[in-house]
Amino acid sequence: MSTLGNYIIRTVLGYTALVMLMLLALGALFLFISQQNDIGTGGYTVLEAARFVALNLPSYLFDLLPVGTLIGALLGLGNLARGSELVVMRASGVTTARFCVWLGFAGLLLAVLMFVLGEFIAPPLQKYAMQLKVFSKFSEFSFAGDRGTWARDGDTIVSVEQQSASTRYGGVLLFQFDPDRRLLSIGRAESASLDATNRWQLENYAATRFVGSGTEVERNAVKEVRSSLSADFLGLAVVEPNSMALSDILAYVRHLRANDLDTRGFETALWSRIARMAALLLVVMLALPFALGPVRTSGQGARIVIGILIGAGYVLLSRTIESSGQIFDVPPWVVGWVPTIALGLLTGLLLARAR
Repeated sequence: MSTLGNYIIRTVLGYTALVMLMLLALGALFLFISQQNDIGTGGYTVLEAARFVALNLPSYLFDLLPVGTLIGALLGLGNLARGSELVVMRASGVTTARFCVWLGFAGLLLAVLMFVLGEFIAPPLQKYAMQLKVFSKFSEFSFAGDRGTWARDGDTIVSVEQQSASTRYGGVLLFQFDPDRRLLSIGRAESASLDATNRWQLENYAATRFVGSGTEVERNAVKEVRSSLSADFLGLAVVEPNSMALSDILAYVRHLRANDLDTRGFETALWSRIARMAALLLVVMLALPFALGPVRTSGQGARIVIGILIGAGYVLLSRTIESSGQIFDVPPWVVGWVPTIALGLLTGLLLARAR
């Protein structure tokens, strides 16, 4: 790498780091404020809330890296343009293609960082943060496995195999004991839902009661049960693709296929994750035509606004397509890649005009 190339890369990475520090500070502040209603519940103190926020910062860094990279590249290249450094480089024979190679290398380094965060750092820390919060707020529970939760609710032990929505559960087992810890009944529901008042709606419920030396069988299409367990605690059983590593998403897709279950949501998350990492190479290059063109003499505020608008547009387009993809039965790889392809076309068009 030439001296000029190293200078461009260091400038972009340096400004990106400053922008990410600012975004992380704001994200940490808002997340800490959102914890105020939970502070004081059980053993969840201010210190525990601060620890919860700190453990979620890598996840914030992963989510905000594309937008932060775009703003950082706009600021870094914009300052070089205001000092006429980019003009001198172009006058000395540095082509737009050469700039793109240097910027693409910077984007590649950031993509590697994003991969490491999403694969090895953010998911386990985010999971541990949720466990830390729930363990502090609630007592008399145990946690078993990656996708299952065991909880004690008085004389009843509840097992939840999986959770497909915030308050929707599958494979719910209930073990009821008497005060002397003798097993009274075993019940199972194919699915269940939990409302805001912690009232269970058990669907296709079947239970076996141990009476004397015999048993009694109870079957209900729908059975209501009161519980002190909340959706926050049982949220430990949720399988959210946004909080999973790529390898875990791929493994879960294979599991769903093996059981003839719908994989579109997780396949969409898989392709979207890969596409967002590829988008990092594009957003760095996207800053170049703005630095050479209309905002070359603009202040930092204008560049930040442009970066936020483009980043917000990219995120909004991604969320819209992901939400509507399943409705219109669009292939998951199309849903995942369309926003990045659109970003690539915009980048190519602006770079062609900047030559």
